[in-house]
Amino acid sequence: MSLIGKEIQPFKASAYNAGSGEFIEVTEQSMKGQWSVVCFYPADFTFVCPTELEDLQNQYAELKELGVEVFSVSTDTHFTHKAWHDHSEAISKIKYIMIGDPSQKITRIFDVLDEEAGLADRGTFIIDPDGVVQALEINAGGIGRDASILVNKIKAAQYVRNNPGEVCPAKWQEGSSTLKPSLDLVGKI
Repeated sequence: MSLIGKEIQPFKASAYNAGSGEFIEVTEQSMKGQWSVVCFYPADFTFVCPTELEDLQNQYAELKELGVEVFSVSTDTHFTHKAWHDHSEAISKIKYIMIGDPSQKITRIFDVLDEEAGLADRGTFIIDPDGVVQALEINAGGIGRDASILVNKIKAAQYVRNNPGEVCPAKWQEGSSTLKPSLDLVGKI
């Protein structure tokens, strides 16, 4: 069942705040009041995962300018996240929050748990300030994601939220034309 348009369910987890170097508690409330990106990945100390998380860090400054907070999540512990951050060249660059989900509760809430492996699928979720999922993408384990695509998706989601009655067409870029769905457009696009 799709999570689009649904509010995230309650949870509580320990996390490593890579920006401050501290352990913190994160709940669903941490993802409300601003736009949030939640990036699930299979495991720390692996191969594709560090390339994705480093790529996400490369977009982090622009995401912050858009009022977005980033949360990465795997079924590892927050202690493992810190150890990975301390020992990986790619992961040491990260400044966002790394949530530990060894109980697999958050991974189940977002429906990205590979039950057989006990690990998260590669899932990316864009959550609005009300805690409602506005976009999601789930990839197979061997397919890495491109974080630059997130920036445009978030700009489109923010535009639609701020401009009721308008929608963003395919490949929409900030400042380009939008559409106002109406009977006049039916069959003309």
